[in-house]
Amino acid sequence: MGEKLQVALVAELGQHPNVDDIRGRGLFRGVELVEDRATKTPFDPARRLHGRVKALAFDAGLICYPMGGTIDGHRGDHVLLAPPFIIEDAQIDELVVRLSGAIRSAVAA
Repeated sequence: MGEKLQVALVAELGQHPNVDDIRGRGLFRGVELVEDRATKTPFDPARRLHGRVKALAFDAGLICYPMGGTIDGHRGDHVLLAPPFIIEDAQIDELVVRLSGAIRSAVAA
């Protein structure tokens, strides 16, 4: 199921201009968010992008673990995913759609 989650995340977010990397092991996955994918420039910490992603995902019914300060304690945003081991294919698709929507809305705000 971890590989299915990775494939689904890459299909949905792999070319997103604000997603630099999608990595992990098994169902534990991380999505790195950047302001500029080409230069890997992080978002301004004052935007609190990770907090927006968390709130928007939660509003959409997805509990995930966004964090900030992953580069140096101040800069850098990412989202950790840790769905239950009993997740089913349709739920993977649902998770990815909800996460993608939260990221897109947070970046646009």
